[in-house]
Amino acid sequence: MKRICALTVWLSLLLSPVLAQNAASLTQAIRYIKLANTLREVDKSQESINLLQRAMPAVQNKNLYWEAVTNELLGLSYKDLRDSTTALRYLEQARTQYTKLKYVASGWAVNEIIRDISSKNVYAGIQIGTAGVKVAIFKTSYETDFYEKDIKTVFDIPNSGLLADASKSAKGGQDALRIGLDSIKRYNIPAERTFIVFSSDLDKELARTPQNRQAFYEQLTRVLPSTNLKIDATLNSTREAQLFTIGAIPRKVWPTTSSLNLGNNSTTGGYFDQDASRRNFTHADKSFHELTIPIGLTTLVERIEAKRSLNTDAFKREAQRVVKAIADSTLAPRLRDPGLKQRRTIGVGGDIAQALVSYLYPEKAGVTAVPILEADVERFKQLALNDYKALTQPDLRSIANAETRKQAEKDVSTVQSQLSEKQLIAGALWLDAVMSAYNAGSSPKRFVFIRNANIGWVTGKFLETINYEYESTIAKGAMYTR
Repeated sequence: MKRICALTVWLSLLLSPVLAQNAASLTQAIRYIKLANTLREVDKSQESINLLQRAMPAVQNKNLYWEAVTNELLGLSYKDLRDSTTALRYLEQARTQYTKLKYVASGWAVNEIIRDISSKNVYAGIQIGTAGVKVAIFKTSYETDFYEKDIKTVFDIPNSGLLADASKSAKGGQDALRIGLDSIKRYNIPAERTFIVFSSDLDKELARTPQNRQAFYEQLTRVLPSTNLKIDATLNSTREAQLFTIGAIPRKVWPTTSSLNLGNNSTTGGYFDQDASRRNFTHADKSFHELTIPIGLTTLVERIEAKRSLNTDAFKREAQRVVKAIADSTLAPRLRDPGLKQRRTIGVGGDIAQALVSYLYPEKAGVTAVPILEADVERFKQLALNDYKALTQPDLRSIANAETRKQAEKDVSTVQSQLSEKQLIAGALWLDAVMSAYNAGSSPKRFVFIRNANIGWVTGKFLETINYEYESTIAKGAMYTR
């Protein structure tokens, strides 16, 4: 810190005579531009702007490359000062000039900054399911081995009667969809960044009565305010697992990582072929290998109770028997896939994984990727079976950071409202069985909980869309500016 302050004072003394005159030549202009870039690094953005304006007369209409660089740095400096309007004006000029020069990499990088300032990296998803509608609005950046999500809002619109009379009226679905669309409108998100889908469980339910399916779809589309907005009604379990994997696992780690989503109705995931990360792909790409097991928290509890109402002790005994039987008969055979065995890391999502991290590691609230060890799962299982109160009421007072503590309180409250005691017991046993099955007959895997993976499908749709837009635009020899 002392060194930075000293450098700032030193630069200020040096600049006083320099800032008083325009650059007299290209060589002097380049010196000004280089120094201006350094000034930004020591939080002297206004001084950087002054110096760049002195450099501009020597390069404007004389050297297109250095004029583009000057415009880019002016845009970045105004961005530092939170003057978005002026920043965009200079950055758009720089992008146009890099395009003329055919400097695609520079133009692409500036375009990404423009997209960020313009909130074009904010996108939205509306998932219509059998029990209601989930709405998610957020942006994604690549900060670690996993995606960081800046979530604007995520909420559920429950509607247990969504399909009760779909053949006659879809009013419940229409009302829920309107609420979601109204939320999106406040963020000025364009239609091409808004993804509306039928969930795979809804798709499966509607498939039983094709005439109701068509009627339900048509009634919901009447709510859409623009013909550019579409409802994707093709999201089967394979496609949902693929989108979840695209949205949760960055392409660069596909060769070593598979996905696993421990959902309410099923356990899904999969992996891409070794070379998939190096080429373009579509939803019909055969390089994705799906894992689908028709067991989730809700279905597991239903199997354990078998239309009975078991007390807690009886449920614990029956849960251990049922989970073992399912693991032996259904889980183990599905995990013999050589491709799964080759992936040493497993990105995990789902409410039960969220519960483990929230209860056992509340101090990691906000951390995107949290490793889960076998010892963690064993402790989680034992507490769920033997000390439910201690598990679900972790002591958060030792978390020193106030913001982290506040997030931890929110995480714990969310999990408490989402999972009943029986779901927690069944889920802990299922997570233990899944981890044991993955590790059987191979070197131990690295399990990593991915926060906000429940909205991974939206990220998958977004990344798939911009990947196609970018590659098709570049193939035409044009600059990608959307």
